[in-house]
Amino acid sequence: MSAMTVHLDVVSAEESLFSGRIESLQISGTEGELGIMPGHAPLLTALKPGMARIVKQHGQEEIIYLSGGMLEVQPNSVTVLADVAVRSDDLDEQSALNAKQRAEEHINNAVGDVDYAEVAAELARAVAQLRVIQEASKHKR
Repeated sequence: MSAMTVHLDVVSAEESLFSGRIESLQISGTEGELGIMPGHAPLLTALKPGMARIVKQHGQEEIIYLSGGMLEVQPNSVTVLADVAVRSDDLDEQSALNAKQRAEEHINNAVGDVDYAEVAAELARAVAQLRVIQEASKHKR
């Protein structure tokens, strides 16, 4: 007997990153980690920077970095509308490390009218990208 699936679309302003049947989705909502399975109650929630871990039909995994966005769960479909979405394979570890370092320096050397919210968001995005890269490298065999 095959596992139950639900249709998932992951789209950003630039492109559609994923469209297909999935067994489950793990994603970072603003209220915490969410696990979405077929038959999940309808839901609309904001997303934090982090990773979407997709278990596709037949069990293969795909990991996508999201800078934030919205998640909508309907009875027969799940949609992720991301501000920015990047497949884990396309993330550049060095540029994420550089961005993290820049944000940390901004925070440490802050004088005057630094926009802390903006710098903190920059840091959160860089840290989330690094987490996605590390997670994806674990799954490459």
